[in-house]
Amino acid sequence: MGEILSGDEAVARGVWEAGCTVAAAYPGTPSTEILENVAKYKKDIYSQWACNEKVAVEIVIGASIGGVRSFAAMKHVGMNVAADPIFTAGMTGVNGGMVIVTADDPGCHSSQNEQDNRNYAPHAKLMMMEPSDSQECKDFTKDAFALSEKFDIPVIIRMTTRICHAKSIVNLGEREDFRPIPYERNFPKFAMLPANAVKRHAVVEPNLLKIEEWSDSCPYNVTERAADSKIGIITSGVSYQHAKEVFGETASYLKIGISYPLPRKLITEFASSVETLYVIEENDPYLETMVKSLGFTKAVGKEKITCQGELNAEIIREALTDAGPADVYKVENIKLPGRPPVLCAGCPHRGFFFTLHKNLDKFVAGGDIGCYALGGAPPLSAFDYTICMGAGFSTLIGMEKALKAQGDTRKPLGMVGDSTFFHSGMTGIVDIVAAESNVVACVLDNSITAMTGHQDNPGTPRNLMGDPSPVVDLVAIIKAAGVPDDHMRIVDPLDSEALQEAFDAGYEAKGPFVIVTKRPCAMIKEIARASANKFCRIDPDKCRGCKACMKIACPAIKFEDRHAEIFDPASCTACGLCMQQCRFGAIEKVGE
Repeated sequence: MGEILSGDEAVARGVWEAGCTVAAAYPGTPSTEILENVAKYKKDIYSQWACNEKVAVEIVIGASIGGVRSFAAMKHVGMNVAADPIFTAGMTGVNGGMVIVTADDPGCHSSQNEQDNRNYAPHAKLMMMEPSDSQECKDFTKDAFALSEKFDIPVIIRMTTRICHAKSIVNLGEREDFRPIPYERNFPKFAMLPANAVKRHAVVEPNLLKIEEWSDSCPYNVTERAADSKIGIITSGVSYQHAKEVFGETASYLKIGISYPLPRKLITEFASSVETLYVIEENDPYLETMVKSLGFTKAVGKEKITCQGELNAEIIREALTDAGPADVYKVENIKLPGRPPVLCAGCPHRGFFFTLHKNLDKFVAGGDIGCYALGGAPPLSAFDYTICMGAGFSTLIGMEKALKAQGDTRKPLGMVGDSTFFHSGMTGIVDIVAAESNVVACVLDNSITAMTGHQDNPGTPRNLMGDPSPVVDLVAIIKAAGVPDDHMRIVDPLDSEALQEAFDAGYEAKGPFVIVTKRPCAMIKEIARASANKFCRIDPDKCRGCKACMKIACPAIKFEDRHAEIFDPASCTACGLCMQQCRFGAIEKVGE
């Protein structure tokens, strides 16, 4: 039976078919939909949104040691967070099969970098597989659990944005009746104290050589021979699809499915059989480096194919052939206006950033990763830098020292969302308190993990599987860290006056000061339903055309014919932020 599935959906199906028991992840595009689809199999698989990727991997390591098959998923930058347990798991090996997905994002479609996580496999000494379509996503994932147990090693499934989100037909199978492997105490294998770790390393290296030997003839590394072709292409993942589109049957291909350990014998045999050798891959010269280390220094790769962004057939065609652009790629030279992402109408963060912008003479503001990262773009332009999740808090400690050293009287102010607070903001606030930093730390609590599609977190009343769960009180955590009541404000971010008072108090305070803004995301279903018939209306006769309401950058407002207008009542939520800016009483709420 075949179904049209995205790569993410296909991986989830493979997890189920393999008889997996425990799955955990932290949401992040392009990996988010994997665990959301795994959760549909709640009868057979326990699924959990962990508070960060490190915790997710540690959950599945515990399940693996305990004897069941387990699975974790994350986007590429999430693997940086999870690296500590991942590297150790490379030494311990497994009991029940363990599979980890890294979903890379060439082109930075939704990420702060485009790191190539293939480099993690040799670094952490893990087996790695790279599917090139949805069918392989399902098949490779299912098989990865058995390979993990066969070779006593965690297996990485490395995907990219196009593989995650593109759809193709997938032939489905049934769930394997995997029986848990009984847990037996094995201190030398699983307790990574120095003496044990040294001995385990001596086991891991020969095991990798055994896997490499197997990979030379395994069914995942595939050679496709073209009649009389002098051109050979070594490639993997989505790059295989692009290469096939350009060269078709005029070239031979070595499609790498097991991309660590790489099949050196197979690569040598293939490369020796062609006159012209191309290595086609996105981002880093991962395959190319191996090919050239084997002596094939004339292989053509990154000297002609960019290491930046996503590849496509046109880039490969122009780089490696004399053919001009194919007709299918010809488009009219139309200059389209830029459409940068914006905060939704009614977004509670808009009020926070609008008021913060007016206070930037007093603060140096740092942002973080989430939909509130949009607050740094014009016209809100409310913070100066963004690094990674949680850095909106921890960078404040260093920033305070730097400003003080040069006599700058501005005060560091940083922010995280509620989900980011649980992810990596908690440790930041602990260090802020311990360092007695004279800073303002803000938690923008909108009651959901909004940016990646409304996933639940420890502060929401249900879990990934839809069951009720305790709500973790982030305000109580902040107080427990040592922030007193008189150094904390809890405000509605759409109440400009209350928020301004909080900023004033934060600036005047000595030592750590925390502002928690609390208002649910306007797109949460229950909130959206409650505001479905509510919107604001601007009276054109009262409007003076001052454009004060336009400064909040609400996508439901436009300015035309010398006055403002709510041109999209369906998206307006009657949040009232625009009303607070109008000095002429031209805006009123309707439907309340």
